[in-house]
Parts: sequence; C-alpha cells; structure tokens
Amino acid sequence: MRSPRLVLVALVALSAACASTPSSTPPGVVGSTASAASAGPVRLTLVGLNDFHGHVEPGRTVLKDGQVVEEGGAATLAAYVARLRADNPGGVLLVDGGDLFQGTLPSNLTEGAIVVDVYNRLGVAAAAIGNHEFDYGPVGPASMPKGPGEDPLGALKARIQQARFPMLSANLRDAATGQRPAWTGNDGTALVTVKGVKVGLVGLTTESTPESTNPVNVASLRFLPLAPAALEGARSLRARGADVVVVVAHAGAKCPDLKNPHDTSNCDRGDSEILSMLDGLPPGTVDAVVAGHTHQAVGVFYRGVPVIETSGMARSLGVVELYVDPASHHVDSERTRLQAAIPLCAKVDAATSSCDARRLKEQPQVKLVQATFLGAPVVPDAEVERMLAPALKTAREAEARPLGISAAAPLTRGYVQESVLGNLLADAIRDTARADVALMNPGGIRADLPPGPLTFGQVYEVLPFDNTVAVLQLSGAELRRLLELATNTDRGAVFPVSGVELTLGKCPGPQRLQGVTLAGGAPLEPGKTYRVALPDFLARGGDGLQPLIQSLPPERVDLTPVRGMDLRDALVAYGKSRGGTLPTPALGRVRYTGVAECSGAVR
Repeated sequence: MRSPRLVLVALVALSAACASTPSSTPPGVVGSTASAASAGPVRLTLVGLNDFHGHVEPGRTVLKDGQVVEEGGAATLAAYVARLRADNPGGVLLVDGGDLFQGTLPSNLTEGAIVVDVYNRLGVAAAAIGNHEFDYGPVGPASMPKGPGEDPLGALKARIQQARFPMLSANLRDAATGQRPAWTGNDGTALVTVKGVKVGLVGLTTESTPESTNPVNVASLRFLPLAPAALEGARSLRARGADVVVVVAHAGAKCPDLKNPHDTSNCDRGDSEILSMLDGLPPGTVDAVVAGHTHQAVGVFYRGVPVIETSGMARSLGVVELYVDPASHHVDSERTRLQAAIPLCAKVDAATSSCDARRLKEQPQVKLVQATFLGAPVVPDAEVERMLAPALKTAREAEARPLGISAAAPLTRGYVQESVLGNLLADAIRDTARADVALMNPGGIRADLPPGPLTFGQVYEVLPFDNTVAVLQLSGAELRRLLELATNTDRGAVFPVSGVELTLGKCPGPQRLQGVTLAGGAPLEPGKTYRVALPDFLARGGDGLQPLIQSLPPERVDLTPVRGMDLRDALVAYGKSRGGTLPTPALGRVRYTGVAECSGAVR
C-alpha cells in the first residue's frame, strides 16, 4: 500500500513551490486583482467521505498472535481531519457522498443521531442524501409507516433538523407537485466560502434509490436523472458567484486500478453511474466530484474532472487538492492532485505502515506502533470518544446478548457468487414461511458469521436492516420472471435461493438466467402456484423486482411479517429448530454456462 503521508507531503511541497512572495492581504482573504495576482494560487483541500454507514467505531480484527488491529472509526477520522486542517489552515472542505447512518447497532439504535453528532463535531460542510438515508422510515422503531399519521420520512427529517450542515439532493422531487421538497431546507445546492474562494456544492442521489431502500418510504418522491440536475445546479451556483463547483453524489464508479489516475481504461462503465453523469455535462461544468454508493476506491481524472470515492465504512478518506487562481477565479487544473483512499489508522505495522487487517493476518509477525500522518502522531479525538460513550454502552449491552445458537463452521457471504451464508439465510426464510421457494437479496447480507456460540451483535452485523419475511403467491411462469429480474442485471449479483436451482450465463447482463429447476431437478410448472418467501424489501419491489411485483393482484402479495419475524428472528428460530446449531449448506444451487471472460463479471 502506498503511504498516504508521502503523497500528501508531496502535495504540500508542490503548494509551497508554487507560492510567490506573500502580499499584505490577510490570510484566507482574496484581495484586489493587483494584490491577488501577486499572492499565488489559493490551495483548497477537498476531503471526501462516503458510505459511512454508522461506523462510528473502528473495525477490529484479532491477529494470529492475539493482537487487535483497528481500522477507521470516528475518533481516528477526526484525528486525520485535524491534521489536514493543520496542514492547510482555513482551506479544508469536508464533504460526504451519502449513506451516513444505516448499518451498525450504535447508529441504528439512535436512528443516525450519533452519526450527525460526530459530523457536527467534524465540521462537515455538506452531505449528499443517500438511498439508505430513507431506511429508518418514521421516527421510532418501525421501519415503515403503520398508520396514516406516520411520516415515512420522519427519521430523515429529524436528522436534517439536527445537522449543522445541509443534506443535499438536487435531483430529488416531490412526486405529486414536481417541486423540490421543502423539508430538505435547500434546493440541493450550497455555497460556502473557503479562503475567500466561493465553492458551490451540488448534491445528487442515485436514481436507483426506490430499488435500494424500502420503496414504501420513498413512494412520494422521484429521483431525476443526474446530469440535467447537476447542470442546473452548477449553472445556478456559477450565477451566484461560485468560483469552484463540486458535485457531492451518492452515485459512484468502479475504476479498480489506482496506479495511474489519468488512465480510465479500467473503469467498468456498467457500474459507473457518476461517470455517465460526467459524460452528459459540458466541459467546465464541475471542477471535482466526491462520489459514493458503489463502495469502490476510486481516484481518477475523468474528462479532466478529479473523481474520488472510498470503499466506505469510515476506514479511509479521499483528498483532492485544488489550486484556484485569485485573479481569474478559475481552478488551475494542471496543478490538481488527488489521493483516492487514505487509510485511517491509529496504529500500523512497523514494517509495512499498514493497518489493513486482511494483509496483516497473513504476515508471520506484526509489530503495532502509533501511526503518523503529515509528520505528526495520530491521536484519536478524545472528545469524539466521549461523545460516543453512551451510545456504545447501550449497543454493547444489546450486542452481548447470547442467542442460544451456534455456527458449526465459518459462514461466509458472497455478492457475485453463491455463498454458504446466503444459502443458509434462504433456507431459514423458506422454513419460516413453510414456502416452496425462497429468495434473499445479497446486498442485505453485510458480514460473515464466525464459528461457535453466537450473540445478537454478531447476527446484527450480518443483517442490520429490519426487513421481515414476506410471501408471494406466484405461478411457475411468474417465478421464473422474478428470478430473471433478480439475475439479469449488469451488477453480477447472485441472489441466494432455496428450493430451486439456477443455471446462469457466465457474464452479467440481459438473458443471464439460462435455466430454473426445482431442487432435485424437477421442472417448474408454468401454471402451478408456488409459495415464495423473501424479505419484504424484495416483496415491495426492491432490487429491480418492481416490474413483476406491480403486476400482481394485492391478494397474492402478503407483506404481513410471517410469524411476526424479521430476518434475524428467522435465522435464530431456524438454528434452534435444529438443535441449536446452524447447519452449513452445501454449494451447488447455482451453475454456470459459457467460458467467456467478462469485465467485472463472476469468476
């Protein structure tokens, strides 16, 4: 891993080399044209976060020798931001590309309030509204409205009121009026001044939001195409005096090769919504992009625009250094530098300067020492740690609760391949509903399960969303159509199934589903009715299933939680019904045809 300190020290050196003799203009203030011309370029440090997903605590991994390596967390993040601000006083702009809340017990128990407290402390300038910002539904424990008086946007509105920074989505509209929702408190843009430079921020939300949150909670909203909204927002900001325009988007890219930021040949255009947006904008519309949603480390100049994104979970941040000519008020693009994903480490291995647990687990010897960043030791922010303490205490008590079940072996998840844990969850859902067939969305499985006795916290990490078990009554033809919608996408996702076996084409895309049989090989009968169990998120049309769901008569869609259970309850009950031990399902429910090599495909 390349040292982030070396990259940023080089950026600082470049800034110093470019500076000329200081003028009498006070620091951070752009003076007259004559004095500005002698002042040299203004350096702005754009710091990007994305897909925080409530990870206020560091990720912890026990190494072979018993040492615990930590990655990220809010207190360490605060330390890195403080060092960046010390390096460029008054010149740092911290923004977030969305999905701030959903994903951890400390965050979910407070409906994201603890995350907003942290972001207020960090001095975040703005955040995009992500698809998972809508997950909590009304204020309170229910994740969707249960009566006419409950607001499906209530929890999000409470977080917007709490935040001392704007939450932005320029492509968000009220479905009934076509207007921007008043509850956001803005038009999807914000204008801030940094070192005398007016910086415009345009927020965007992925168009796929209705498919990637509970559709009920966003039924009153529409998510417009990104490029027109970005263009309108940028033009409005320029008209209001913006010298620099930055898009902060919960829409991302997949450009896995970080070695050469000017090489875009490795970018997967099937999973790069933000690059498609840039293709639709005239040159010069925006000066930088902080992206999100795809959980991919990205650091690329696309059509001359620097684009950064991290893998999320508060384990890294991205930086773009912009230099603004004080006379022309334009970004000097030749000076722009970026760093895609700077790891957030309080301690690192002395030999490798890394806190990457996957890497350190393979090393025969690890010596953890205090990390340094920009020439100073990294000291986690004590005030942030104090702020987190009450929420973490409550979460610890809930997490430690034993469930009375064990895993006989490690149960691992997958997204673009069949997985043992996915099969187990599909079996549990099917068993709970006494169904013929079950389907699970792979994006809802967020962690692996270790062997041994399990606690609530371990199961919660796997299933952090409060989805329940729903049931559809489908003909054989409709069931095949459901599976086609689940598998025939460009994302390459493989949905865990139970009760059926699938044959898929090697490459993601249309017509990927080649065959469906019942478990054991019997064919589906087109006219026969099958009882199909699945998470209510899917039964409401999530993950692209809406075309089939909306065609079904209401009496064949039962959203009432089966036996009152959410998915966590279903998994625990399944284990208890088998003597307290979760079985380890065999693989083989998904087979592949073809041998073609596919970009970003299943391998």
